Amino acid sequence: METTLKQLAQEAFQSLYGKDIDVNTVQIQSTKKEFDGDLTLVVFPLLRFSGKNPVETGNEVGQWISEKSEYISTYNVVKGFLNFEIAPSYWLSQFNETINKGAESVTPASEKETIMVEFASPNTNKPLHLGHLRNIFLGHSVSAILAANGHEVIRTQIINDRGIHICKSMYAWQQSGASETPESTGMKGDKLVGKYYVLFDKQYKSEIENLVSQGVDKEAAAKQAPSIVAAQDMLKKWESGDAEVVGLWKKMNGWVYDGFDVTYDTMNVGFDKLYYESDTYLLGKDHVEAGLKSGVFFKKDDGSVWCDLTDEGLDEKLVLRSDGTAVYMTQDIGTAIERFKDYPALSGVVYTVGNEQDYHFKVLFLILKKLGFDWAKNCYHLSYGMVDLPSGKMKSREGTVVDADDIMAEMIQTAKKSSETQGKLDGLSEEEKAEIVKTVGLGALKYFLLKVDPVKRMQFNPEESIELQGNTGPFIQYAYARTRSVLRREAPQSSVNTEVELHHSEIELIKRLLDFSRTVNEAGKQYSPAIIANYTYELAKNFNQFYQSVHVLNEENADKKNLRLYLVEATGTVIEKAMHLLGIQVPQRM
Repeated sequence: METTLKQLAQEAFQSLYGKDIDVNTVQIQSTKKEFDGDLTLVVFPLLRFSGKNPVETGNEVGQWISEKSEYISTYNVVKGFLNFEIAPSYWLSQFNETINKGAESVTPASEKETIMVEFASPNTNKPLHLGHLRNIFLGHSVSAILAANGHEVIRTQIINDRGIHICKSMYAWQQSGASETPESTGMKGDKLVGKYYVLFDKQYKSEIENLVSQGVDKEAAAKQAPSIVAAQDMLKKWESGDAEVVGLWKKMNGWVYDGFDVTYDTMNVGFDKLYYESDTYLLGKDHVEAGLKSGVFFKKDDGSVWCDLTDEGLDEKLVLRSDGTAVYMTQDIGTAIERFKDYPALSGVVYTVGNEQDYHFKVLFLILKKLGFDWAKNCYHLSYGMVDLPSGKMKSREGTVVDADDIMAEMIQTAKKSSETQGKLDGLSEEEKAEIVKTVGLGALKYFLLKVDPVKRMQFNPEESIELQGNTGPFIQYAYARTRSVLRREAPQSSVNTEVELHHSEIELIKRLLDFSRTVNEAGKQYSPAIIANYTYELAKNFNQFYQSVHVLNEENADKKNLRLYLVEATGTVIEKAMHLLGIQVPQRM
């Protein structure tokens, strides 16, 4: 319809004013909510062709177009905006063509790409927590959305499996007697290792306090504390390849990986390629040397290597220390280049990382561009805000984080209590009940974390997320379950009669259904699952209004009943597809 209106506008200006206008100069947009209409032609840019004021031009063009198109039911002019209301017959004909098709990729074949999406990227010294959940759900959903837009997607994570933080857990475990294992304690491996990370921090703080009480300066005490000295010595041994330390590192990391796998399995999340920092931390130094020769980098008197970004409004960035060791930027430069070697067809990388790293990625992409890598322009930082709880911030070292496994289990348990209270799962087997409450509980968690624009900091409220009313996952899942309930009793039997008279709620539902493909495309362009989430919420609301406004199973008119059954079926199909893009399953009943 947008294309049709542009062509009609072009013809109108030729007919009314004798002017040939480029169809690409005609702006068509969705009508603002405060005005009546479906699509709006922006008149202002075209006044130079009509030679008249906005209202007069709008009325003349509106009348001309409405007389030429059977699908324009009425129009109105508000200042420089010509608003068209599309006839119900158009919406019905469009729906009839797209029944049950769901979203179809609208990305031209020439624009389809191979894109790597990096997300999760945990440290192997602690289990995944609430902050990781937002990261993982965002990355997983963006991967699905890009794939739905026709792109080839490679899901990856880089596991931060080396460094002083790993050695802290290793040292604390040794000091405890080196006897506890996941098998002996019944703990998941990542939680066991995380326990010793917390124990190290407590011991370290106690040592600092003890030294300070003996008159040692606090800053000096932080460096002299026996625990940190031992952990740093362990890190040096690891870097030199000490067999005993490397063996302990492999064993404890293996525990963590097993624990992560259990958590990812619960989330229903997976990866196509894994990178490990222990393999990548030395990458990039060769490219720094090459950049020195080409003038991209410069060396200071102490031998350290820097990149001068002051012309770009940034500062000087260290890429190699004076002792020749790499920094994180060096490693990220090398890892990015390595990925494009691993996947020659790769066009870009989406990095799902918190917004505290905004500056880091701005610098990284700029340096890669200066080094001559054209693909750097296709790298994108999917920046997101932190997640808070009603009780405040979380701190890993102090053991106050909300464990990802615990919060998922809590959400499933809450869904179970809710279903038992309502008695809606009576008569089902225990296995069926367990599957439904898991679907609802995890759906509530994922939806709540994804419905907020990624760039915004947010507060997670478990009680609010599980409610059956409002902008929640269970609200949408319930709408889906209702469609299944209706269709279990009766399904559409014949083609839609396009002459049937439509109720207002049916028109609004059809409009929303037809907007799914455009929504998926827009979400892909903006890397924003929130666009899908809030579309699906509005669709569920439209469906509920439709369901409450008209009869479906009790409708006596056969054509109306058949159309409504198709609307029920299409709504269920689109909700299922949309929720899938968010990584959320939908239950057949609730």
